[in-house]
Amino acid sequence: MSEYPISDSDQEPEELAPMLLPLDGWHRDHGGRMVEFAGYMMPVQYEGIMAEHLWTRESAGLFDVSHMGQLFISGEGVDAALEAALPIDLSTLKLASVRYSLLLDENGGVLDDLMVTRQEDGFYVVVNGATKWDDIATFHELLPEDVTLNHLDDRALLALQGPKAVDALERLAPGVAALTFMKSGRFTLGGVEAWISRSGYTGEDGFEISIPGDAAAEVADLLLAQSEVKPIGLGARDSLRLEAGLPLYGHDMDPERGPVEAGLAFGVNKRRRLEGGFPGAERVQRDFAEGTAQKRIGLKLEGRQAAREGAKVFHGEQEVGIVTSGGFSPSLQHPIAMAYVDAALAADGTALSIDIRGKKLGATVAAMPFVPNRYHR
Repeated sequence: MSEYPISDSDQEPEELAPMLLPLDGWHRDHGGRMVEFAGYMMPVQYEGIMAEHLWTRESAGLFDVSHMGQLFISGEGVDAALEAALPIDLSTLKLASVRYSLLLDENGGVLDDLMVTRQEDGFYVVVNGATKWDDIATFHELLPEDVTLNHLDDRALLALQGPKAVDALERLAPGVAALTFMKSGRFTLGGVEAWISRSGYTGEDGFEISIPGDAAAEVADLLLAQSEVKPIGLGARDSLRLEAGLPLYGHDMDPERGPVEAGLAFGVNKRRRLEGGFPGAERVQRDFAEGTAQKRIGLKLEGRQAAREGAKVFHGEQEVGIVTSGGFSPSLQHPIAMAYVDAALAADGTALSIDIRGKKLGATVAAMPFVPNRYHR
């Protein structure tokens, strides 16, 4: 576990070989095809993206998300300090409850999206793997000296997602079925201490499980021994979150976009919209009041060809936006995408087209999620 101020050993590695997750050998032993992602070697697939995607929608998929940053923020005045850094209302966040929030720059652009959980003596924060080193540095700048940020780099993080995830996990961690969406607690999982939240990034019911890194293989084996569970790679994780209409940092959100434009207004809690007092508040409040020039929207494409990130979006002959994520939907059996387009064209049902290798293919603005969410509320 690393405590900040940041030491030299915790600086982001530069031009080094990809780092290995606690389950690196486990993935390889189970047939994972490994690729570099966010500075780590991670499994992109096991038996195939389509099969893994559909298995998660029908049963329970086990994902290794240990590349993400697990932080613990505590100390005197931590509530006020965290509210000065994030547009979150902690006065309404109860013990063991989880809330989505955003880390914004001084201009109101999105630096990262994250999850904040109130624990007994501080806040457990999970940030994206690709941005965690920058996030830690940003928090270090924003938080006062009386507040301590610990990087829980000795812990692994697993996600068990799908309609049968609760059946599998309840056998191993009795009582976990009583959790509802965005609630969490401490459990014993096969003799291993675990912090478990009923959350995830697939649109399915499911859980995220924080455990000591040296127990990751043991816990993964216990989960995989359940008949409902199969290991799932990055490929299906991406197609699942796309169907769920969930943006991915670095693609569908970045510092050039604010939370209103990105469709993440819910990440700026109501009291904070009115009061401000967080980085970028002036721009965010203006966007709420006046609207934005563009909006993030969903698109359903005609035919079978998928649009990829960077494809241009047209209304007639006029270029009006750009695709930020796209792919073929295994559940719907047709291509879908997310894009930013001019706000006047963001209404559901608007007919647009996408330039794919010089050919314009028809697309229609569609409500997200593309596949209904099944969170256990």
